[in-house]
Amino acid sequence: MGFKSNSSDREAMSEINVTPLVDVMLVLLVVFIVTAPLLTQAVHVNLPKTEKTDPAPEAHLAALEIDAQGNITLNDKPQALATLGQQLLDMQKADAELTVQLQADEAVPYGKVAAAMAIVRKEGISKLAFITRE
Repeated sequence: MGFKSNSSDREAMSEINVTPLVDVMLVLLVVFIVTAPLLTQAVHVNLPKTEKTDPAPEAHLAALEIDAQGNITLNDKPQALATLGQQLLDMQKADAELTVQLQADEAVPYGKVAAAMAIVRKEGISKLAFITRE
């Protein structure tokens, strides 16, 4: 238990027992390793390739994503095409300088992308950016 056989009872123990500290740190490390993959929730979109351009300012952005199956998400929340216009209108009222970043998988039919673009334009949002990969 850390007692010395040749010391008196009044003498203070000068060694620190680090075993409990190591045990706690190992448990925290295991918890972090298990929970870290759960924190990354993203829509997997295979973007088309283009030339590099300057990024849009991050202050007034809304991310509109269309995956390969045609599912639409707005700021990581699933949306139906019918309700997309109302959501964009509410965001436009809250932020007049709203820029919509459109990320569409290259396997999505052009009609689905064109319909989403038409809804964005119909709601009066004139700033539309396309996200591609280099």
